[in-house]
Amino acid sequence: MNFFCRSILFIALFGLLAACDNPAGLNPLRPNDKILAFGDSLTAGTGADLNTSYTAQLQQLIGRNIINAGIPGEISADGASRLPGLLDTHKPNLVLIMHGGNDLLQKRDEQQLKENLRRMYEAANQRNIQVAFIAVPKPGLRIQDAPLYRELADESGAQLLEGALSELLKTNVYKSDAVHLNAAGYEVLARKIADFLKLKGAI
Repeated sequence: MNFFCRSILFIALFGLLAACDNPAGLNPLRPNDKILAFGDSLTAGTGADLNTSYTAQLQQLIGRNIINAGIPGEISADGASRLPGLLDTHKPNLVLIMHGGNDLLQKRDEQQLKENLRRMYEAANQRNIQVAFIAVPKPGLRIQDAPLYRELADESGAQLLEGALSELLKTNVYKSDAVHLNAAGYEVLARKIADFLKLKGAI
């Protein structure tokens, strides 16, 4: 095989490996990399002390710097407008997005919620920042993830943690009220997210 052919083969092989360098879903986070936790009251830690929010407990579990960017009561349209500035300020390596609960509680248009979540994904993607969504349940007799999160993940290719929040909100021992977790609930959520990040190759 002459030099030219070997060069072409090497370039093709390198391209194939580059396309497959992320088979699990997320690229590994280095020890000094930052995670931006973006959302509403569930991210802020309503129902527990700040040091027992899911972000505080996740930081202890995975040894990465986590920036808590949760604002209680925020709807997704406001979140989609707020996120780009945070991305530019903090320059995180991964964004965990758990947003949309207030839209669902207020029975706002779900297609618009989906588009607002897509805007969040695209804001991060345009900056080459990894994204993982955490599905939020839709209020009703059966507490289960709103289908739009799976739809969006399938359409965008974003990583999605399903069922974690819904399962916790079915169990009173993990709740501080009807829609928020307590310290024990946030601890379990943090562990589920840590397991998810390990499964996806981030840590």
